[in-house]
Amino acid sequence: MALRLEDKKALVQEVKAIAGDSVTAIAVEYRGLTVSEMTELRKEARSAGVYLRVVKNTLARRAVEGTDFECMQDSLKGPILLAFAKEDPGAAARVIRDFAKGHSALQAVSLATGGQLLPATDLEMLADLPTLEQARAMLLGVLIAPMSQLARTLAEPSAMLARTLSARGSQEAA
Repeated sequence: MALRLEDKKALVQEVKAIAGDSVTAIAVEYRGLTVSEMTELRKEARSAGVYLRVVKNTLARRAVEGTDFECMQDSLKGPILLAFAKEDPGAAARVIRDFAKGHSALQAVSLATGGQLLPATDLEMLADLPTLEQARAMLLGVLIAPMSQLARTLAEPSAMLARTLSARGSQEAA
């Protein structure tokens, strides 16, 4: 079904607004997926906070114009699906990677983050980025490790003395 000019303008504005608020974008070729598989992909994306949209190439090029994802314009060819992650840079990549494991028809074409175009082969690297909660936990572990080591070091002499006295007491009792 052909879109009217007003519908096309609205679609471009919607995608441009989403692209303006997003940290990463992935262009994915979806040729060969059934309607039920696309519905399943959309459901997974929604639960991960990822915006998915099937967009005609000319409209997609106009939508990413003037955003950080303008570098993707040359790679937008064929039937594509745009995936945008607003908060977690690796969210869209994880959704695409996990879904592509069971559906070989889904192929990443290009990805962009921070105004830089990355090859589709970097999808795995982007998907392996930790989430915000994981990054905070890792930072907390790094910050707390020296204090924990210091506490163990300071407590060890008294613990060793207590173990020695306990062993000596049980030795005398025997």
